[in-house]
Amino acid sequence: MPDDTAPRRGGWMAAGWRALRWLASRLALVLLGLVAIFAFVNPPVTWTMLAERRDHPLAERRWVPLDQIAPVMQRSVVAAEDANFCLHWGFDMSEIRKVVASGSNRGASTITQQTAKNVFLWQQRSWVRKALETGLTPIIEALWSKRRILEVYLNVAEFGPGVFGIHAAAAHHFGTTPDRLTAAQAARLAAILPAPKTRRTDQASARSRAILDGAATILRDGRADCFQPRGRERSGG
Repeated sequence: MPDDTAPRRGGWMAAGWRALRWLASRLALVLLGLVAIFAFVNPPVTWTMLAERRDHPLAERRWVPLDQIAPVMQRSVVAAEDANFCLHWGFDMSEIRKVVASGSNRGASTITQQTAKNVFLWQQRSWVRKALETGLTPIIEALWSKRRILEVYLNVAEFGPGVFGIHAAAAHHFGTTPDRLTAAQAARLAAILPAPKTRRTDQASARSRAILDGAATILRDGRADCFQPRGRERSGG
């Protein structure tokens, strides 16, 4: 007796794949639209903030334009997280090669990649998230300026449990505003970014000293030029 269940199974599988492709294409369009919108509109909230709210009350957060963030804070974050930020198109290939050659487990994510993850995706590691992050990164680089990327990153990055964005970070850790952060405070804030849930500003002295030096170096050698015009910086901190 012929088995007619196999054609039915094949039909359901084909329909399932069609549905998945349809969903994937719609997701891609939604993400592309959001990337374009957020080139001009500030992201109101992120998945990470919503997830964190379940475990910690969120500190008061306000959006701070890049011009109202101390220049030394901008440089400190770049020095700590992505010293070649102005030189790459979203992926720092020299850092990636170093990590591969050393066999290290440390990441080589750029600020653009971290912005893609923080704004549009989630924190848990998976191949799906990494694939989406890899696809979003060059689109962000194409549609946003470097100044916009850094501004968004500084306003959504986590600086402690429930502390998102540079406004909340400056107030929570130092009782000040982003434009009044000193070089030492900026370096200590940048030092906690890799492990914001476990690292405190008073535990990051050695790393913060290295960040202070790195921030000065990228100013001298021009690696801050894409987000800090030199004429403006000479009159700022």
